[in-house]
Amino acid sequence: MARTSMGKTRPVDRPYAIFRAPGWEWRVLKAYGRDPHAPYARWYLSTSSPYVEGELGDGYAADVMANGQLTYRDPEVGEDEVPDGLVRTPLEQAFDRARAEAEADALG
Repeated sequence: MARTSMGKTRPVDRPYAIFRAPGWEWRVLKAYGRDPHAPYARWYLSTSSPYVEGELGDGYAADVMANGQLTYRDPEVGEDEVPDGLVRTPLEQAFDRARAEAEADALG
């Protein structure tokens, strides 16, 4: 099986995926395996809730997928690594455009 494209830890402001539920947000910063549906599949997360802001730690992929809705997935991440159901908010779309423009300006 191929290695995961989410194997290197990313900073909180550049997650591989973002899941949201009312009052909650999980930012996927690293995956420990390619299949999120495998038993005990883990992700390294930045979790925000009514109780904590940006707490870092491991969590089960199944728990995140069961409780949150996928709102962002990095284009480099395969559909098999983060499940379908992608819904992009207008703010995230604007962020993606701004990041793409900044990268284009940096290239010349």
